[in-house]
Amino acid sequence: MGLRRAGQNGRMIPDPTLHGLPFDAHLSTLFTELPLLERPRAAREAGFDAVECWWPFGAVAVPTGAEVDAFVSAIADAGVSLVSLNFFAGDMAAGDSGLVSWPGREAELAESVDVALDIARRLGTRRFNALYGNRLEGVDPAEQDEVAAATLDRLARRVGAVDGTIVLEALSGRPAYPLTTTAEALAVLDRVGRPELTLLTDLYHRAVVGDLDTVAEHAARTGHVQLADAPGRHEPGSGTTDLDRHLVALEAAGYDGFVGLEYLPSTDTLTALEWLPRGRRAARH
Repeated sequence: MGLRRAGQNGRMIPDPTLHGLPFDAHLSTLFTELPLLERPRAAREAGFDAVECWWPFGAVAVPTGAEVDAFVSAIADAGVSLVSLNFFAGDMAAGDSGLVSWPGREAELAESVDVALDIARRLGTRRFNALYGNRLEGVDPAEQDEVAAATLDRLARRVGAVDGTIVLEALSGRPAYPLTTTAEALAVLDRVGRPELTLLTDLYHRAVVGDLDTVAEHAARTGHVQLADAPGRHEPGSGTTDLDRHLVALEAAGYDGFVGLEYLPSTDTLTALEWLPRGRRAARH
């Protein structure tokens, strides 16, 4: 089983009929031609019934009640399910990559988690992405890791109380972020030892750091999957990564969860979705 190569550029022609994994639209990277609150309906009109999102309130840890209500209503009124939500991760635009390992900001993170769990209660969301956080200048990495272990333990207990899970992600392209490989992310999960903590496997980041071929080995510990093609982080078919081969392998190894389309369209969103037939966009296809 494999994909045909197109032309002389080595690009892979995606074939989503090779597996049965459901897709969701990532509202923080798709439909960005529109304001965030208009994207759930745009996703629904494009054929999706499931979406995910980074922290929807930017660099604000505790938004107003009206802002939370507006976000919840946008999801509910569009008739889509919010299958994954990032916890507050600091000022991402300024380079922050999470607060889990950031000493002194535990209370701020806890307050934002209250907001996230309220959204989850109202929308039925049960999966949360907790970004580990950058190494901080002048702070002992061992201290940060101690803070992270204690924080993840607390978060896991809170999320477990609502039958939820947390996913932890290894990233590429952020030099101060200490988890770049799958092994490094798994080491954190092992250190904390909570069943609510699982792995987020992003096929783009795995391709960039070179451990893409190991993802199926960890299917049993994988709580969520995301994709973008590499190089470029655009839609499948724009790069040279055989994404379908790895999705087929993940499914064969027992993963049956969502695949989040967390890519940056190389054109407009609808054009950059043409690789995925409308009949495969709904989770209940």
